[in-house]
Amino acid sequence: MLVAFSSIVLAVPLPNTASQEPTQTANRTVPAAPHFVVYGDEWISGENGPPDVSEIKGYNVFALSFLLASGPVDQAQEWASLTDAQRSSIKAEYKAAGISLIVSAFGSTDAPTTSGADPNKTADMMAQWVKQYDLDGIDIDYEDFKAMESKDSEAENWLISFHKRLRTQLFKGQYIITHAPVAPWFSPNPSWPGGGYLKVDQEIGPLVDWYNIQFYNQGTSEYTTCTNLLTTSGGAFPNSSVFEIAAAGVPLDKLVIGKPANAADADNGYVDPSTLAQCLEQAKSQGWDAGAMAWEFPGAASDWITTVRSQAFPL
Repeated sequence: MLVAFSSIVLAVPLPNTASQEPTQTANRTVPAAPHFVVYGDEWISGENGPPDVSEIKGYNVFALSFLLASGPVDQAQEWASLTDAQRSSIKAEYKAAGISLIVSAFGSTDAPTTSGADPNKTADMMAQWVKQYDLDGIDIDYEDFKAMESKDSEAENWLISFHKRLRTQLFKGQYIITHAPVAPWFSPNPSWPGGGYLKVDQEIGPLVDWYNIQFYNQGTSEYTTCTNLLTTSGGAFPNSSVFEIAAAGVPLDKLVIGKPANAADADNGYVDPSTLAQCLEQAKSQGWDAGAMAWEFPGAASDWITTVRSQAFPL
């Protein structure tokens, strides 16, 4: 889904887990559903940190992308380059607007399992980075397809260990920890013999706040109608629509529907905002209230989410 554009990587030291986190984190809370999440990876000329809250009105989570196993790049690197005073000012503005600021890990250019990254050491580094730079949590955008196709649950076991280690430092209820899997990984498909994300959820589901599911980049016509997005996925990845994933045991209120802002932001799976608004209204009428995710700002600015929310969750 998510592509890190910068090739610049900053080294991040392994943490002293006994170090004190900033005092401003004391009153953190994890927001309840619905969640309206937008990722920011693209560098925009003249910017100095994440967008002004007026540009993302209608969202309640902004994800700085990406923190790689080797360190921050793109918007995560830009956030780290700001002064403490600048970050504090931005965080205050975001908090006043009801928007959580998190970092997204890995993305499509980082394959931590295949590359041999240690899950515990990687989790330690990332947890410390979140605390050091006063963020509200982390999104795990794991896209190591080679590992997920392994027969020995290589990817699943790595993710489970990594997430559990994160939670020893980013406590449930205080810090957001989400995942951003591709929708087919919830399908009981022989392509992921280790169990895919159904196994991950069975093992650590209570420790995951919600899933920003990528319903795109998965075939030419998958997830492009309200029917195959919500109730009957069909195609190459059966049983991976929203309500089919819920029927497999994943809590419905954790299934955030992710879509690209524009057709150019993904290989396929684009749905125009007005149609997506109808899908969300249909889902809500059946008891779903998890929210929507967009890749990426600035294409997915306030006007996009305002339209997407207009029928089910109007501003």
